[in-house]
Amino acid sequence: MSLDPPTYLNSWQNNIRARPIPWEGAVRTGTITDNDLKRIKAVDKVRKEQRRQTVEADPEAYQVLLLGGEGGKSVLESSTKRADIIQYILVLAGDLINDVPTLPSALLDHPDPYKPFLPFLSHSTNPEDPIPLLTSSVLTSLIASAQTATPKSTPKTDEALSKLYKYLSGLTKSQDSGVQDIAVQEYSSLLKTKKSRELFWKQRGETVTPLVDILRSAAGASKDNDSTVWSGGSSIRGSDGGLSGGVGLQLLYHVLLVIWQLSFEGTLVGKGLEEEHEIIPLYTSLLRLSPKEKTTRLLLSTLLNIVTPASNRTILLPIATTARLPALLSNLKGRHLADPDLLDDLSTLTDLLAEYTSSQTTFDEYASEVLSGHLRWSPPHRDATFWRDNARRILEENGGELPKKLSEIMNKGWESDKQVLAVACNDVGCLVRECPEKRSQLERLGVKARVMELMGEANEAVRWESLRAVGEWLRYSFEG
Repeated sequence: MSLDPPTYLNSWQNNIRARPIPWEGAVRTGTITDNDLKRIKAVDKVRKEQRRQTVEADPEAYQVLLLGGEGGKSVLESSTKRADIIQYILVLAGDLINDVPTLPSALLDHPDPYKPFLPFLSHSTNPEDPIPLLTSSVLTSLIASAQTATPKSTPKTDEALSKLYKYLSGLTKSQDSGVQDIAVQEYSSLLKTKKSRELFWKQRGETVTPLVDILRSAAGASKDNDSTVWSGGSSIRGSDGGLSGGVGLQLLYHVLLVIWQLSFEGTLVGKGLEEEHEIIPLYTSLLRLSPKEKTTRLLLSTLLNIVTPASNRTILLPIATTARLPALLSNLKGRHLADPDLLDDLSTLTDLLAEYTSSQTTFDEYASEVLSGHLRWSPPHRDATFWRDNARRILEENGGELPKKLSEIMNKGWESDKQVLAVACNDVGCLVRECPEKRSQLERLGVKARVMELMGEANEAVRWESLRAVGEWLRYSFEG
């Protein structure tokens, strides 16, 4: 999928192309050779067709110019003290790679095609220095060409790709959305092969996490604030059609595109995306807010890619149900949607979830919610019949797995979503009421102590539910 070049990067490149370079002076000082100058002038400031013909007539000469050869340095390596020449050659290199279809293969035939470029990724930490940014653009084009030429990766390409991912990950953390968008678009150009996606996932602490942070910001939920994601709270739309957190529609679309490309490896990444980023409730929230069909299409397709693998279904489908994705999909079907791929994915995902939910009992739904790690006031919590029929099973099944998870949930602060603690206290009270002889099991898990601690909570709902739960314990305080 071809994306429009980022405006921020384009402006840098156009500015550098227009600068005069004192080439003859560079020759006199030995910075570049006469041969270098002849090759540069033959393709500099000429029509694309003339440039293509010149390079295709002698591709080895331009391989030597940009990468070096026979013990000689490339023009980049010989010009390390001339930032103006480095910038110019980087822009020229990018133009040649894009304008001359045969040049990338000639460059990739070099024993070490990335060596002259890689040091410039760490040329400077100054955000105003364009050299690392220009370098990343050239490397992206070159590596993407290598992926197109042969799906089988090489150690040198993998090494260069890893270093490029690391550099781009720093750009995604920028406060400038234009800089973020450069990184995200370059990611998209690179995620063409299974190997590149696997490497992207291997470095996910650097690569994936900042992208999810952008999506959480768009959904109105920070890294430490899950309430909006789980409650389906609305987000403020920006004047540019984007969402909250200063995330514009273009950046939102490009980030979703990258995660969608990553989701082609659904078996590899599905469970990890949920465990580390709660991707299903996040995407459910974003679906509610999606401003365009093209963003809705990517959201649905990504969800389908990660829940479809059989190895992911037992974990991800219950979470999708708890996040109320089925109801949202039903609402989406009522909209006037035209994209055929979107409609196909919507239908397939709806059928997949319907098949799952039709086989689930109320106990299964409750267990899935607890195991998701996030509680809400779903119907079982207030259903006296549910507790009468299932309390003992909740306490005993799978070695007491559910009360252990309930204790884990209660021991978090939930500063942004106190409702979770209120629901947990309600459940503890119901368990004690129905199975008083099991109080010691809950006490060993620290549940009683935590409930008593929550009696001092500032939140009224938490305080009330904890008092009710303690009340159930006090009913049996005089029993052995």
